[in-house]
Amino acid sequence: MTLDFDRLRELRAADPTGISRALAERRRRDVIQGDGRLFIVAADHPARGAIAVGQNPTAMANRYDLLERMALALSRPGVDGVLGTPDIIDDLAALGLLDDKIIVGSMNRGGLRGASFELDDRYTAYDVPAMVRQGIDFAKTLIRVDLQDEGTAATLAATARAVDAAAAAGLPIMLEPFMSSRVDGKVINDLTANAVILSTAIASGLGNSSAHTWMKLPVVPEMERVMEATTMPTLLLGGDNGDAPDIMYSAWERALALPGVRGLTVGRTLLYPSDGDVAGAVDTAARLVHRNLP
Repeated sequence: MTLDFDRLRELRAADPTGISRALAERRRRDVIQGDGRLFIVAADHPARGAIAVGQNPTAMANRYDLLERMALALSRPGVDGVLGTPDIIDDLAALGLLDDKIIVGSMNRGGLRGASFELDDRYTAYDVPAMVRQGIDFAKTLIRVDLQDEGTAATLAATARAVDAAAAAGLPIMLEPFMSSRVDGKVINDLTANAVILSTAIASGLGNSSAHTWMKLPVVPEMERVMEATTMPTLLLGGDNGDAPDIMYSAWERALALPGVRGLTVGRTLLYPSDGDVAGAVDTAARLVHRNLP
C-alpha cells in the first residue's frame, strides 16, 4: 500500500489544522453494529517507550513502517478500528485511513517503561474533552496495580476521574487492569486467573458510574472464571507472544466464545508477526472475532 508521506509531512508543517479537518470530516460509524463484536488494532505502545517486539528492541521505532503496517491492517475485512495516541491517530486521519473505523483514544501513557515512576501512570495523551471535540469514539486506560508501589494510588485516582468524565460525556471507556509487581527492577504483570479477577474487581469500582465502562483483559488460563468476575462488555488483549501463533489463536478462539466477550484489541502480535505476514495474521484474528467472515 502506497501512502503519501510527503503530503503528511507538508500538512504537519504548513497546514496543521488540516489534521483537525480530517478528523472532523471522516465518515463515522456506530460503535456497536452488525454482529455486535469488535476487532481493534492497537498501536499506542511507542508513547510509553515500549517499542520492542519479541527479541527486536526497536521493532516499532520506524514510524513510516508502523503506519504502513497499520494501513494494511485497517484495509482488511473485519477490522473495526484502531487504538492509538494522538500522534498515531492524527497521522492515520491525515492519510485518510479512518473512514468507517472506530477510533479508540489512549489516555495514560506517562508510566514510561522501565522508569522509576512507571506505576504512577500519568494521563499524558488524550483527555475526555479532547476526544469529544475531535470525534473520538472510545477511550482507553491502563491500570497496573502494585500494592507495594505508592504510584498506584495516583493512577487509580486519575483513572476514576477519567471514568467520571467519560460517563458524563456518554463516551465508552475501556479499562485495562493488571496486578503488577517489580521483579529485578522490571514491572511484571501477574497473568494468573486469580490476579486478573482481582484487578478486574478493583478497576470495576472506579468512578461514580460504570454505565459506560468496558474491560480490556488478557487471555489467561481459567478464562471462564475471569469472565464470571464482571458483567461489563470485555475486549481481549493480545500481548506480545507471536512466536507460537497457533496456540495463541486457539486461546483467543476459546475465550471469544465466553459470555461477555465482545472481541479483540491486539497490536504488536498482529502488526509484527513472526512470519512477516501482517495481512494473514490480521485476517486470521478477524475471522475469530467476526464468524460470518469468509
